[in-house]
Order: sequence, then C-alpha cells, then structure tokens
Amino acid sequence: MVVELNEYQKQAANTAVYPDKAALEYLTLGLLAEAGELAGHYAKWLRQDSKLQPYPAEAVMAEAGDVLWFVSELARLHNKSLSHLAQENLDKLSSRQKRGKLKGNGDYR
Repeated sequence: MVVELNEYQKQAANTAVYPDKAALEYLTLGLLAEAGELAGHYAKWLRQDSKLQPYPAEAVMAEAGDVLWFVSELARLHNKSLSHLAQENLDKLSSRQKRGKLKGNGDYR
C-alpha cells in the first residue's frame, strides 16, 4: 500500500473545520465544488483560443489538491485510510482490465 497517502490524510485531518452534524453533506458538496472549480479552469481555457493561451496547469493542479483533501476527509469519515481506498480502486481496475471491462458503463462491470 501507499503509506505516504496515510500520512497526507493524517496531516490533512488537522486542517478539517466543518460541522460534525453535517460532515457528509459538507464533504460531498465541497468535493463537487472543488471538482467544478477544476473543470472551470479548463473550460475557460477552452473558451479562449487555447493555442494562444497557456494551459492553466498550476490552477488545475491546485484544485486537484483541494479535491484530494475532500476525498481524504470523506475516506476518514468512512473509517478508511487513503492507501486502503487507493488499493481497493487499483484492485477494481485490475479486475476490470483482466475481464476486458475497462470500457463501458456501470459500477459493477
């Protein structure tokens, strides 16, 4: 497992400030908001003449970091380490790859 992710999760948790009673709602909406900000940087770049404007990699990656924070907190809320979550995802993708199901729709393919 990727142990460094767990250290990130531990340190990120020290910066968590949100109401316990609405943790799931806050984290879910925050994740969506940050993903939207990431997409917004890309959309604004596409809207302009992207050949003339440099791709906003720093801004996109800054938002990706914020997405990571929210994913980390959601995992912590569900008593999962980030490394465990990452390993489960790799296992799922590996299984799909072995069965020729990387493409397609549905969670349980």
